Amino acid sequence: MRLTRRTALGLLAAGGAVAAYGGYSWSQAGMSASARPLRIPPLDTGILKEGKRSFDLNLGKSTSRFLGNFQTPTFGINGDYLGPTLKFRAGETVSLNVFNTIGEASTLHWHGMHLPASADGGPHQVIADGASWHPGFEVKQHAGTFWYHSHMVPRTGYQVYHGLAGLILVEDEHAGNLGLPRDYGVDDIPLVLQDRRFRDNGSFEYLSSMHDSRMGMLGDTLLVNGTANPYFVAGADTLRLRILNGSNARMYTLAFSDGRSFHQIASDGGLLESPVRTGAITLGPAERAEIIVNVGDGRPVTLQSSTPPQGGGMMNMVMGDRTKFDVLEIRPDEGRKSAFALPERLAVLETPDPAEAVRTRKFTLGMGMMGGGMMGDGGGEMTINGRSMDMNRIDEVVRVGTEEIWIVDNPTMLTHPFHIHDVQFRILDRNGSPPPPMEAGLKDTVVVPSGEQVRLLLQFADYTDPDLPYMYHCHNLEHEDAGMMGQFTVVA
Repeated sequence: MRLTRRTALGLLAAGGAVAAYGGYSWSQAGMSASARPLRIPPLDTGILKEGKRSFDLNLGKSTSRFLGNFQTPTFGINGDYLGPTLKFRAGETVSLNVFNTIGEASTLHWHGMHLPASADGGPHQVIADGASWHPGFEVKQHAGTFWYHSHMVPRTGYQVYHGLAGLILVEDEHAGNLGLPRDYGVDDIPLVLQDRRFRDNGSFEYLSSMHDSRMGMLGDTLLVNGTANPYFVAGADTLRLRILNGSNARMYTLAFSDGRSFHQIASDGGLLESPVRTGAITLGPAERAEIIVNVGDGRPVTLQSSTPPQGGGMMNMVMGDRTKFDVLEIRPDEGRKSAFALPERLAVLETPDPAEAVRTRKFTLGMGMMGGGMMGDGGGEMTINGRSMDMNRIDEVVRVGTEEIWIVDNPTMLTHPFHIHDVQFRILDRNGSPPPPMEAGLKDTVVVPSGEQVRLLLQFADYTDPDLPYMYHCHNLEHEDAGMMGQFTVVA
């Protein structure tokens, strides 16, 4: 049973936070009364030993209080829900000691990181309950915002939904010299966005209908860093918001309540060449963006979200649910630090040259339940190129030191966020048109709307393994778990 209107009213009266019933937003009804301080995940800088930066991560079972006095069973990493923000530095070697005590097998995938397949943390690097895993790798990334999460197929959706995820911040010398806000939790703020549904007893509701399985898990309560209905007291005129769409399936279009503009400075893989001024950004599941917003006028403002269409025609009607959320209320404090001047140039990125590609591959997404004519091929399964995921099958083999063009084609009636492990790619075009400036940087996840096709340029470098594969898949976690995933190896 889902959270009822009577229960939601009780939660609101008790100081609980965001819930929704039908089209009514409880957060809008009681924003000032029920708002809570934004939880900032603890920052873990690791311990430097013998030239390696070491991190200890314990995956465990716990309970968390999101709504009123209800205790919600959760998973956490070094805590009750979610994990610490890990800080890496480019060029360093990191060692990660992962211990699993959640009562079932799991994994931890370092999303967006360029690393050996054996350290990727995908479904082949299983950590049994009570066991541990100790990967290590050199940080070969530019400065940026990445994340880590369970990749335990077919339990990825369930485990991430219950809390097995966290952020990774990578720093480098170039980004450190730009003067960007970097005081973590003060003017450099992480925002992990997750929509959830709750039962009357406070537990998470997960996959209670065919709709949830086919369309992906959508919730009516928004958690930000595990906080329902959060506010943040700004001690600086200029804020850097590092935003992760950590939801299983929902997309977010983000804008401020007063229409103020802001600048996007980074996408999945790091800094853009130049700041992009805009009034709104849209993020699919697993995508990240860093934005700079000025609150020097001293007026409170709320970051808000609406859900863009994620299907065509009748499918949007089928997916009808709560679509608007208050994400974060920002309350400027007195005595704030003054604003800083945003650099005109942030990074130098190579111009992608499709002529360098040695091969083109095509990946066609399919959802079989509603028939090949409507949803793509594949019978009753989620597929890529007509085949559902098989752990024992390598779908593609690529050569190290080469570049390739990958075409992702979506004939289905739903939008799919497509993620590729190990590489940060460049988008060449969408349906033949160049990508917008916000998508012109390094990416590891690309949103492919219904009926569209995107071309990506990938470069495979450094690591080879003829036996252990990397994944490519839809990052709608319910689609991934249902088979919309494939495997590739990189060979010499």
